[in-house]
Amino acid sequence: MLKFPPFKTTVATIFSSPYPSFSFTPFPSLTLPTLLFRPLSNAAMGDDSGMDAVQRRLMFEDECILVDENDNVVGHDTKYNCHLMEKIEKENLLHRAFSVFLFNSKYELLLQQRSATKVTFPLVWTNTCCSHPLYRETELIDENALGVRNAAQRKLLDELGIPAEDVPVDQFTPLGRILYKAPSDGKWGEHELDYLLFIIRDVGVNPNPDEVKDVKYVNPEELKELVKKADAGEEGLKLSPWFRLIVDNFLFDWWDRVHKGTLPEAVDMKTIHKLT
Repeated sequence: MLKFPPFKTTVATIFSSPYPSFSFTPFPSLTLPTLLFRPLSNAAMGDDSGMDAVQRRLMFEDECILVDENDNVVGHDTKYNCHLMEKIEKENLLHRAFSVFLFNSKYELLLQQRSATKVTFPLVWTNTCCSHPLYRETELIDENALGVRNAAQRKLLDELGIPAEDVPVDQFTPLGRILYKAPSDGKWGEHELDYLLFIIRDVGVNPNPDEVKDVKYVNPEELKELVKKADAGEEGLKLSPWFRLIVDNFLFDWWDRVHKGTLPEAVDMKTIHKLT
């Protein structure tokens, strides 16, 4: 395991969101439409006795948001069903997700290595936090991607122990959306419409071992070296497929904009990039 010096807990806002309307006002009352719920079949539950207890609970309790390829909400389903490749292929299940890229005041990017107990893509290195908004009122708010930003704040605490006050929702910058599909093994995989969120904060990190095996900050050159090692299969290092797609298509340009203070110019929340 990589060893790192203790993280400082001082919070410093380096970048302001390009959305001036964000504020800590109470969430508006939503009237949710009657949406499709897909029950979990008994057959699907039959052969997972080896699954980690925490991950199993999350797979069956968490309700992901089903969307079409234009990001319109069409229903909800368990995290379990949403990650079964059989259902992804046969029913074209597509769920909403997010990927957080957290930078410190030196503009270094925080990476995590997923825990060995993760059902999809265990032990791979990836961006700061990758997860799903859930089918709940506060995470279904579409305006200014507020529901996704609420979910990102929740999962940064769950996975990395970062308190909500250290990552205010109005400090996340939604930059764009991608749609991708990636098998993990013969049974599990991902089919996600993924919101890409940047945030620049100095934070304290206390990883949850059920979710995260390791963490490290990298600069652009260090990330390029990690990519080379992953491509060469060195040290058994692997990158998550969504992270690699973002690295190859967007990350270094956006990272350069962080340095230059021109990140708001890159925001494009109208386009959904279909990547393979």
